[in-house]
Amino acid sequence: MIVGTALRDPGRRAPISLVTILAVASMALAIPRPLPAQPPAVDHDKDYVLTPTSTTRGEGVERGSIEERVFRSAGVFPGTIRRMWIYTPAVTHLATLAGSAPGNRGAAVMVFQDGHAYVSETGQFRVPIVLDNLIHSGAMPPTVAIFLDPGHVGETLPGEKPGWEPRPSNRSVEYDTLSDAYARFLVDEVLPEVAKTHRLTDDPSWRGICGISSGGICAFTVAFERPDMFRKVVSHVGSFTDIRGGDHYPSLVRKTKGAPKPIRVSLQDGENDLDNQHGHWWLGNLQMQKALAFAGYDHQFIGGVGGHNGKHGGMVLPEMLTWTWRDWRSGGR
Repeated sequence: MIVGTALRDPGRRAPISLVTILAVASMALAIPRPLPAQPPAVDHDKDYVLTPTSTTRGEGVERGSIEERVFRSAGVFPGTIRRMWIYTPAVTHLATLAGSAPGNRGAAVMVFQDGHAYVSETGQFRVPIVLDNLIHSGAMPPTVAIFLDPGHVGETLPGEKPGWEPRPSNRSVEYDTLSDAYARFLVDEVLPEVAKTHRLTDDPSWRGICGISSGGICAFTVAFERPDMFRKVVSHVGSFTDIRGGDHYPSLVRKTKGAPKPIRVSLQDGENDLDNQHGHWWLGNLQMQKALAFAGYDHQFIGGVGGHNGKHGGMVLPEMLTWTWRDWRSGGR
């Protein structure tokens, strides 16, 4: 390599050193250049807006009551503590229960996992408002709703407010495990506790369970394991993926063809749901829908374009609950 050789331009001006040329070039390269404009992030959920059924109690609709409790598990999940809310419909609705469905000895039951996300009247689901409206219209039976947060391991609740901070330490164990453990927790501990103050049905066709994400697969697990206790499932962006083996469910469901379990399943998910090391949520829910159809289950699937949140699920929650409870007066599944 020759360094410092003089170069002359055609006008025979003063020589320009090669070193100078290289220095100027390197300076030009070092000058920051503006990055190309990035396209704005796409909001896949922008069109999902809550309907009046979720935002406003209709004219003449009576408000149910909400009671918050702290619940400690002494059996299935020993050493855990969690918040629990109990929704009770208006007294006038409970008074009509006896004549609405012969053979039922108490109110229908709905259990909601990640209860704080469903019980809030300013959140993505606003279940108390939805229940008040649907029970008033007759789309649902008079229903006691139990909102359960996942368990924290410890003697006291770790935060002053319900929510995700800090994250519940026992959530994945309770929700993502494919076993009858969470069903036993409900049947042996939670329902008897609530029954101390509320008259609940013992008819499994009048018991439903709902959840989002890992709470969604948990809802399915409870009914799949214990159809003798719960027969109605509502799942929002359910985690039918390989967190704790949930991706096995489509094949397990297919193997029940010829003798499907007597449960009714309503699924919701969006094309832009999670895609990570545990799996692809949208594909997992599509696999579940195909398996349920193959095996002959009473089911529906509401697909959209949203992400891993409750915006689409909240918008269609009244529709999902109405479909799920559509034949409650005639004693349907």
